[in-house]
Amino acid sequence: MTKVTAQLSVSVDGFYAGPQFDGNGNWMDSAESAKFFRVTRWATEAAAWRERQGFAGGEQDTDSEVIAESFGAAGAYVMGRRMADGGEIPWGEEPPFRAPVFVVTHRPRQRLLRAGGTSFTYVTDGVASAVEQARAVAGGKDVAVAGGGSLVRQVLKAGLLDELELHVVPVVLGTGLRLFDADLDLGDREGVELTPTRVLATPQVTHIRYAVRGRAPLVLDDRGSGGGPTVTAN
Repeated sequence: MTKVTAQLSVSVDGFYAGPQFDGNGNWMDSAESAKFFRVTRWATEAAAWRERQGFAGGEQDTDSEVIAESFGAAGAYVMGRRMADGGEIPWGEEPPFRAPVFVVTHRPRQRLLRAGGTSFTYVTDGVASAVEQARAVAGGKDVAVAGGGSLVRQVLKAGLLDELELHVVPVVLGTGLRLFDADLDLGDREGVELTPTRVLATPQVTHIRYAVRGRAPLVLDDRGSGGGPTVTAN
């Protein structure tokens, strides 16, 4: 059954990149770039990621297996316009997706066809439409929300996300672009409940996969005053 999934590399304090680049100068020299590359280092050193980018070498390890698994599971992708525009030149004529990509945008653009099975369709009528179009062509495989963080929040907020995998890197960044932010519009007594389904720890990163259970009210516990079993000392 097709699932809508998302994954993102984050610091221990929840940032996936540094403060957003203001457009002045070179993005590669920005604080956004520096912190982004720190939390994604585990991936760029992995053999499976490097193979998909057309690079040689890399580590054949658990981290590489996680990346290979995610590529293999995806039958279509949903992506934000900023990520699509930023990757268009570096990805070249044969991007790493090898599947249809649906780009959420306010600016129309003609569909792009690339080698290796990748295409980019620009969707102007919202994230739900992009997810539905991706689901229709995924062939029973997953619809992978490729990012960035703002798009992942939109999909989560809309109740469309089935699975979330966080790659938690052992670094504290302090500032930057935070994955979970106030624009989820959660009430003061409301949360999004998750159920951990897999945890894999490596020296560089901890991979935590969650099933998304959805919005739920926050209920105060009774701190043992509700008449339940108690333990008495002998």
